[in-house]
Amino acid sequence: MMQKIQRFGGAMIVPVLLLAFNGIILALSTVFQNPDIVGSIATEGTFWSNIWGVIEEGGWTVFNNMELLFVIGLPISLAKKANARAVMEAFVIYMTWNTFLSAILQTWNFGVNLTDVENTIGLKSIGGVATLDTSIIGSLLISGVAIWLHNKFYDTALPEWLGIFSGSSFIVILGFIAALPLAFLTAFVWPPIQDAISQLQGFMAASGTAGVGVYVFLERILIPTGLHHFIYQPFELGPAVVNGGLINYWFEHLSEFADFTGPLREIFPEGGFGLHNVSKVFAPVGIGSAFIATTKPENRKKTIALVVPTVLTAVFAGITEPFEFTFLFLAPQLFAVHAVLAACLSMTIYALGFSGIIGGGLIANFSQFMLPMANNHLDAVLIFFGVGLVFSAVYFLIFRWAIVRFNIKTPGREDSGEVKMYSKKDFKEKQAAGGIAMSSVRESDNPNAQKAAQFIEGLGGAQNITDVTNCATRLRVSVADEGQVLEDDFFKGGGAHGVVRNGKAFQVIVGLDVPKVREFFEEIVEDENKDFEGDE
Repeated sequence: MMQKIQRFGGAMIVPVLLLAFNGIILALSTVFQNPDIVGSIATEGTFWSNIWGVIEEGGWTVFNNMELLFVIGLPISLAKKANARAVMEAFVIYMTWNTFLSAILQTWNFGVNLTDVENTIGLKSIGGVATLDTSIIGSLLISGVAIWLHNKFYDTALPEWLGIFSGSSFIVILGFIAALPLAFLTAFVWPPIQDAISQLQGFMAASGTAGVGVYVFLERILIPTGLHHFIYQPFELGPAVVNGGLINYWFEHLSEFADFTGPLREIFPEGGFGLHNVSKVFAPVGIGSAFIATTKPENRKKTIALVVPTVLTAVFAGITEPFEFTFLFLAPQLFAVHAVLAACLSMTIYALGFSGIIGGGLIANFSQFMLPMANNHLDAVLIFFGVGLVFSAVYFLIFRWAIVRFNIKTPGREDSGEVKMYSKKDFKEKQAAGGIAMSSVRESDNPNAQKAAQFIEGLGGAQNITDVTNCATRLRVSVADEGQVLEDDFFKGGGAHGVVRNGKAFQVIVGLDVPKVREFFEEIVEDENKDFEGDE
């Protein structure tokens, strides 16, 4: 069950990855339409102002259609076969459910008036259909139903005379039948749920600094389980603290926040729950420095070459998993320390009046926070960097002490001997000896194809793979026999940052190229399993 929840959580990241670019576009559009920042060229009615107004409207595309993106994004990761068809099925079933729901609310009295959707909280137009605003909760549930139907019934054999209704048509038919009672159920239960959400929003907004600390701690500590998506996404993209989600709310009111002259916490107290990413900028600096300071002298250059690029990637792009999983493997207690420090960092800057949506790295933060806030909130920018760098020093001191005190084998301190890495030639010879045909993908010079090939070998070969999916940076794989899986060094030799092991479930930390690696991975597994079955 836990593995299924983790897969679902990882699949939720697919549409989230689209937010970064559009968020930058919205932030820049706001800045370039502000005369106080760029001068009279941005006066309303000028060509400059008008063209950036058009660009801003385009930037809202992803945020205005978030529900549809989740409906479409989940099958990409969770459908076990014919993913493209599963996407179409999920979309049709979701829109059928919304259309049923709209018709039900207009036919019977559920206390909901759909006549003024644009100005009524709790309502939304989705794909041109006026319906209840169930946010990503509705899209996740209905898409989950569609994926379950697809995985269970897609290959159902119908009589020849009903062949036109097989495959995707059969799934849509089943979805149509399921959508009607689900729409009636939604009409009954969702309005009270919306009232409960409103009360939760008030409670969370009033929870203050302590609430922010608990939230950030939970988000960090759950990263190894993959369940952290269920912590931050209801806040960032759902209605946990403000209607429409924190990210959407931030960009909608960015000009208002930028023009406000008081502390940001006064005008946007809910923004404290957007601070869970602050540690991504500053923790790697301290942790990486501790790795370098404690490495063996003869390994210092190699450690610097390994650590510095990883720190820069974390600071600028927000990809921190190589650090987090390194000390998670070597000293899990340090991961708990990291979660506590991350919570303390966010609590400190929030207590000092800092509030806002902080992206995963400096690239996103520059456009969506620093640049628009530079005029009236330079103090907030200074708090961000000042407190953050102090915590970088705290991270360094604590991690350096722990590494030395407990002799933790961080990079550059290993006592390992020679680790043999196998070449493509070695693998060909191995496959030839076993009489198993290789996929032609293995011959590709594409770096991601080569990574996929080595990861498959490390996982015991294509015949040992039973399931594969991915999240933002990790390849999640289930195997038949965990005893055939090689040591972490083999995966690192193929470009992985590390491996998480939990029985038959493995997570290979790949990085942002993981969707491309997964495509090659699946192609190789499919080809070689097909050949293997043919040989049998």
